[in-house]
Amino acid sequence: MNQLPCPLEALVVRTDFSADSAWNALRKTVYSPNEHGFLANVAFVDDQQYEGLTPRQALGLIPAGYRHPLVVLADAVTVASAEQPLLVVDLRSDPGRCVRVVAARLWSIENNLAEANMDFDEFTCAVDEDGVFRGM
Repeated sequence: MNQLPCPLEALVVRTDFSADSAWNALRKTVYSPNEHGFLANVAFVDDQQYEGLTPRQALGLIPAGYRHPLVVLADAVTVASAEQPLLVVDLRSDPGRCVRVVAARLWSIENNLAEANMDFDEFTCAVDEDGVFRGM
């Protein structure tokens, strides 16, 4: 696998290619502002070379110039659920640590971690019983 791209935005990497319709729906959800106008500042990576990419593998593919505190994986769990729970991978405080977030709330984690308003622990401690973050 090649190194991931290095855009200005945080990356959302497609790792499951079983359902194009689910991927398209995910993109629409993430690019739709919430009721207060908040959006995640992300760039989507849709390249089959990343099929099956794990958080550990993703850590090894982050380019030196990547400035974001997270990378997001859209995996088999993401495409199998109506809530589209993305896997957010911590790159700063405890690299490789993960938390799931419903796609409609990705903005919350991305915005707050990018601006250093909150830390990764605050999101991991706010997950529901099933381990998915749905908001504070």
